Amino acid sequence: MRVSSTPSVRGGRRAIPSVLMRGGTSRGPFFARADLPDDDETLARVLRSALGSPHPLQVDGLGGGHPLTSKAGIVGPSSEPGADLDFRFAQLRPDDDSVDMNANCGNLLAAVVPFAIETGMVVPVEDTTTVRVRTLNTGAIAHISVRTPEQGGERGVKYDGDTRIDGVPGTSAPVTIGFLDTAGSIAGSLLPTGNRRDAVELPGVGSIDVTCVDNGQPLVIVGASALGVTGRESPAELTADPELRERVETLRLICGELMGLGDVSDRNYPKMTLVSPPEDGGALTTRSFIPRVVHESIGVLAAVTAATACVLPGTVAHESATLPVANDTDTTLAIEHPSGAFEVRLGQDPGDPTRITRSALVRTARALMAGELYVPLGIWNP
Repeated sequence: MRVSSTPSVRGGRRAIPSVLMRGGTSRGPFFARADLPDDDETLARVLRSALGSPHPLQVDGLGGGHPLTSKAGIVGPSSEPGADLDFRFAQLRPDDDSVDMNANCGNLLAAVVPFAIETGMVVPVEDTTTVRVRTLNTGAIAHISVRTPEQGGERGVKYDGDTRIDGVPGTSAPVTIGFLDTAGSIAGSLLPTGNRRDAVELPGVGSIDVTCVDNGQPLVIVGASALGVTGRESPAELTADPELRERVETLRLICGELMGLGDVSDRNYPKMTLVSPPEDGGALTTRSFIPRVVHESIGVLAAVTAATACVLPGTVAHESATLPVANDTDTTLAIEHPSGAFEVRLGQDPGDPTRITRSALVRTARALMAGELYVPLGIWNP
């Protein structure tokens, strides 16, 4: 598959080359940066039209009626000396017209290199292709490796394999992602309040202990029992509890201010993560709000951040966690979620085991279809 056409105008609509990609447990259309508008206001209109937001089913676009399938990726060559590609992530929602391009998405990140190879931005020359990708939203750089064997006289992305990730049916080829220096990706520091634990007064409930942490994704970690649930409920059960959702959102707004993020009412972060002791041999059980619907699994960087909190004594996560035996520098933790578990490998400073120097994980990805996405000219040029 090669997507090589350029945007064109036909019959009152603009045709934009696009590839619909699954990355990890998320899905969305990917675009070449050069094929989209330069200014963010027009870009937001185009993306809303592409996904069909706002509408609960997104029937007039490619969105799937859920935050995990209401995303888009924009990719282009990087001018940064330490990066090969730039990736811009956009989170849309079925229920409103927001287009958030401030946060990371480690799931769609897994689809960046496959998309770049499909579109000719990256030409593989070996059986494994490793590309340095900068996420423009936060500046984080990841080293991403995909399998690119020679098939039929040319190299391309190998999608089939025996790697399974919870939350996705079947098996696929692995996509290996390594992160460096993701602490404070949005909130400015690993512990943006300066504390491993804060007591927050929640109206109608009282004082609740939380851990505010950011190692790639700003999280507010709270014990599930503190909010009157076990943390083992299904996403549907938690989402259907209006009293719980109201408490979680109120706590999110309070903690957003506490973390120095300001008014986060129109943001998708911080993510609220309810934790409880592990059920199935992992390190920790999680239920993650994104931010008002409960995730069917857990986001990539949310898992990295939750794992980080597990190894920091004094945090709410550490209190509930069962930690594996670590070697001198690396610890692998299985973060349990509603669909299974997510393994995260953390590199720790030998002189200070609570300082996280790197993280690594495995995802899978697949190109689902390629073609032209039509946007009315009145959206592109009002």
